[in-house]
Amino acid sequence: MQNNYYDIIVIGAGHAGIEASYAAAKMGCKTALITISLRTIGRPSCNPSIGGTAKGHLVKELDALGGVMGILADKAGIQFKMLNRSKGPAVWSPRCQIDKDLYPLYAYDLLSKANNLTLIEATVAEILIEKDNVKGIRTLDNEIIYSKAIVFCAGTFLNGLMHVGEKAISGGRYGEAASKYISDLLNRYGFDMGRLKTGTPPRLARESINFSSITPAYGDDEPEPFSRKTKQVKNRIICWLTQTSEETHNILREGFDRSPMFTGIIKGVGPRYCPSVEDKVARFSDKPSHKILLEPEGLNTNSIYVNGFSTSLPEDIQEKGIRSIKGLERAEFLRYGYAIEYDFFFPYQLKYTLETKLVSGLFFAGQINGTSGYEEAAVQGFIAGVNAALKVKNEEEFFLNRSEAYIGVLIDDLVNKNTEEPYRIFTSLAEYRLLLRQDNADLRLMHYGHKLGLISNEEFDKLIEKKEKINKLDSYVKSIKLKAEDINNYLEQVNESPVLDSMDLFQLTKRSNVQLMDLLKMTNSYPLEIKSILLEPDIVEHLQAEIKYEGYIARQLREVEQFKENENRKIPQNFDYDRVSSISNEAREKLKKIRPASLGQASRISGVSASDIAILSVFLK
Repeated sequence: MQNNYYDIIVIGAGHAGIEASYAAAKMGCKTALITISLRTIGRPSCNPSIGGTAKGHLVKELDALGGVMGILADKAGIQFKMLNRSKGPAVWSPRCQIDKDLYPLYAYDLLSKANNLTLIEATVAEILIEKDNVKGIRTLDNEIIYSKAIVFCAGTFLNGLMHVGEKAISGGRYGEAASKYISDLLNRYGFDMGRLKTGTPPRLARESINFSSITPAYGDDEPEPFSRKTKQVKNRIICWLTQTSEETHNILREGFDRSPMFTGIIKGVGPRYCPSVEDKVARFSDKPSHKILLEPEGLNTNSIYVNGFSTSLPEDIQEKGIRSIKGLERAEFLRYGYAIEYDFFFPYQLKYTLETKLVSGLFFAGQINGTSGYEEAAVQGFIAGVNAALKVKNEEEFFLNRSEAYIGVLIDDLVNKNTEEPYRIFTSLAEYRLLLRQDNADLRLMHYGHKLGLISNEEFDKLIEKKEKINKLDSYVKSIKLKAEDINNYLEQVNESPVLDSMDLFQLTKRSNVQLMDLLKMTNSYPLEIKSILLEPDIVEHLQAEIKYEGYIARQLREVEQFKENENRKIPQNFDYDRVSSISNEAREKLKKIRPASLGQASRISGVSASDIAILSVFLK
């Protein structure tokens, strides 16, 4: 009986399951991670990469809170880039290619050595629920395992169906069986369920590609790691750029009558911002070409991932289309592209903690909630795992507001907005994005990780030391002035207007083309403590962003205060919206369905207007 009892069971060992199980175990809960195959823990189903626009922010936030995706990405990373460098620092986002074989090995090694965590290879057939409380699970072998809380991270495995042309094969991903039982049982229990679709491109043999005719895409000269724990990373591969042509598009159109997307075989909705190549050709018929990025899948494999060519077209059309692309004329296929349909549960049925409203102790995380992407799944797994542990320990729940983190934006959007397609995080979704930069994730969030017991005292002391260094450098740049004759030559070089009198470094840094590090190097001498700070370019870069965007940041901070006022105006869970006769019928229906915890949350629900909120505000008073 003792071996069959755990505080927390995590079902599924993808990116959500890894974070959920590791966090719960580290918080002292006896945790079991159950997966169909221990060999596939953390396997990248699609693109062998971590991070990207806004996704990189999620990984940095996860690292600041005590999650592990950033550490694993640094270990398995083979090419690193900071995206959007030509734009403002609010949208700079780290990304890396990972070795698809090394990442699962590092993930397994990390989890297998974790205290309080047991890895179990089994297929879950049923989640046991009694009087709206979870009791445990039953496996296909009829073994019962009991627990106080369950985190369900099923990915694309729930009734998964893979499509290539007119062929449909049951599976959770290539070469792996689908889970055919749990979603139907939960649906019968009362959970509102839907169907979504995603896809993946072909994999090609490296030796069959003519690299001499296409453009190399290099990593950064000075690559930066995701995790604060990683001292250094290096680039070990080159990616390659090519593109489709009108000939390619015409070939793809030949297969439209056999495409499961266009013939109605696929019922699920796919991600708008990561469409299949046939969808791009159909939707953007006036566009003569689409970019293709060829990405090596690892250091010890000849497999090349064809980024930009996700497809479920028939195999013969895939071959003809690929071979019409420059550099791929003699391409050999290791695996054809395919689309996959899977069940998900509408996330309005969740609390901000990712616990379901219907069943106490049951948490959902990852693609089961209608999201797409490893990073989106990982942060959900973390939040669910942490809150499962807090529930077991009878401690106060934990969640992040959208003013605090991209994680908060993601979960707030999921709970309050309609899920009509797979959700993907973007910087444009965060109204306070100047405050939520990737470079300040540790300053924003590490205190939460420390409070939860996921960040050590030693790590937290380093954060305090970093804050002190930033404050010292800030005071220094406000106190030091440069004479006009010493600075004007530099200003001319960077296309800035000259100054007539001495000016302090703080005011000079506000100019668009001026770099703070350049100014610091122009000062004649500086104290020893400032000299040591200059050896840490991340501190200088952080302060530079704070200086350049000082006015905008101050305005966003005022907006956050207004946001917090509405967040603090709580709505009782049993509030009777039928008593508020003046609000619209649509608003009443949505409010009863989602049951917002605050006036702020209510204001972000689709279909609830500003006038509805004003009426509700008066009524609550």
